[in-house]
Amino acid sequence: MNRDAIQARARDYVGKEGDKDFRAEVEALLKAEDWKELEDRFYRDLEFGTGGLRGVIGGGYNRMNTLVVGRATQGLCDYVAKALPGKGHSACIAYDSRRYSAEFSEIAARVFAANGIKAYLFSSLRPTPELSFAIRQLGADTGIVVTASHNPPKYNGYKAYWNDGSQVTPPHDEGIIAMVEAVKEVKTISRAEAMAKGLLVVIDKGIDEPYVAMVKSKLLRPALIKRMAGEAKIVYTPLHGTGAFHFERIMKDLGLSVATVPEQREPDGAFPTVAFPNPEESAALKLALELGARVKADVVMANDPDADRLGVAVPDPEGRFVLITGNQLGSLHLDYILLTRKELGLMPKKPAVVKTIVTTDLQARIAEKYGATSFECLTGFKWIADLMRRFETDGKGYEYVYGTEESYGHLIENEVRDKDGISAAALTAEMTLYWRSEGRTLLQRLEELYVEYGYYEEKSINKYFEGPTGMDVMKGIMEGYRSSQPAAMGGIAVARVRDVKTGLEWPSGKPGAAAKVELPTSDVIQWFLVDGTKVTVRPSGTEPKIKFYVLLRSDECVAGGAARLPAARASAAAKAAAISEDIKKALGS
Repeated sequence: MNRDAIQARARDYVGKEGDKDFRAEVEALLKAEDWKELEDRFYRDLEFGTGGLRGVIGGGYNRMNTLVVGRATQGLCDYVAKALPGKGHSACIAYDSRRYSAEFSEIAARVFAANGIKAYLFSSLRPTPELSFAIRQLGADTGIVVTASHNPPKYNGYKAYWNDGSQVTPPHDEGIIAMVEAVKEVKTISRAEAMAKGLLVVIDKGIDEPYVAMVKSKLLRPALIKRMAGEAKIVYTPLHGTGAFHFERIMKDLGLSVATVPEQREPDGAFPTVAFPNPEESAALKLALELGARVKADVVMANDPDADRLGVAVPDPEGRFVLITGNQLGSLHLDYILLTRKELGLMPKKPAVVKTIVTTDLQARIAEKYGATSFECLTGFKWIADLMRRFETDGKGYEYVYGTEESYGHLIENEVRDKDGISAAALTAEMTLYWRSEGRTLLQRLEELYVEYGYYEEKSINKYFEGPTGMDVMKGIMEGYRSSQPAAMGGIAVARVRDVKTGLEWPSGKPGAAAKVELPTSDVIQWFLVDGTKVTVRPSGTEPKIKFYVLLRSDECVAGGAARLPAARASAAAKAAAISEDIKKALGS
């Protein structure tokens, strides 16, 4: 983009942006003639994707600011009016602790109100799962949550939801995107006028209390918790986000002792104690693990800033804390839920569990043992929610029991249609007590699962591509794989190839023998190796990065028992390292 075009777009933005700080940023860049920075802010519009918006906070059309949020909300309003004609409409709004989250929520509420859509707005920050719950509780037509989840502090985002409480799926996602792109004028009114007309309603306890009650009602062994609550020590961190608001209340109600990391308890969008407020990263849990060691905790738990994800660490026999991955925690949850339901006579006739195509197959093996059917879906909890919706309407009799994805997302209830780090934490506390009552730790139970089903390993590789050329680079990587499929990875032959974008799957080297894939279209390629290893690549839908997932399994410990677990781990690690090297070479070229 040439300088004249950049300057024209920048001046257009300055003339339309209502926030003086964002406007001043761009004016200062124009005055300084900082063309490199201006190009990054104006070479494109921040894309409203299938999940909403996510980007760096700042002035410009390629940034998160009040003008961009207002336009997105106007497009959502226009789509609601078109898709749901002839009725009064309403929307729920929640936000987390990030910078400008409250301001972005405010402008969204005022745009909804100006379009005649009643806006139900929390007066302060709330977890993302509570937004999903609120939509269903209030019968709203849509909703948004302002959050960038676990991204670095410079980011914020905007996720759109539909009337079932899930993030939007086809055809609504594409319809909303088209409406957002077509916005010419953003309607808005003042907060005072919106409240006077009954078009902006503050919701707090009316949703908080039912949500907390729902979470507690989903626990399976309340008598066990009551009997053993005093025996467990829990360390918790909300990573400067929303989680403590409900987590501490629920744990206290259950009689459980919680020590919250003091340096990370209060909401703070600067996330001063961590580089990334991501419970998947060991560095983010450093303070929590140190506190856990000091108080000799039985379990350390962490939510991300909007509390939809849960990270967990537990002590090994020497007292050193070990991080449990999302795949491992999901497997432990599923095992505990199914064995408990079976023992207590709570198993549905046709129990259904859901995992994504990049989540460990250990969960499918566990489900099979207990007679549950395991369903697969695309990455993203909206696709798990989509299957939950189908179970309720297709007449096949399946009843949802549990859903999970590898990126630390878990859902144990039907009342929420997005991952819920609060209810997952409560279940984890109960599960910890149960295995303690059986004389085992979570790590010991995990090892028992490996001995029974095989050792399952995982490896992920992420490569970032920032700037104007980033999207083209990622597109080129995917096109390169499609034009020349690898015959082997890490020295292991590829048996099958699945291209979800084309909707086809075929034996390696035989694309003419392709069969149809029963998944929605998505830019994903998977390679199934002859030894059962699965490798997946996809561009992230929320960040400028490409993601690889490697899932491996070793049977050595099934025949050899626990004594062969170290050998199984070593074998899987060697395979993962070899495959990773091949991937890195491909990225380097």
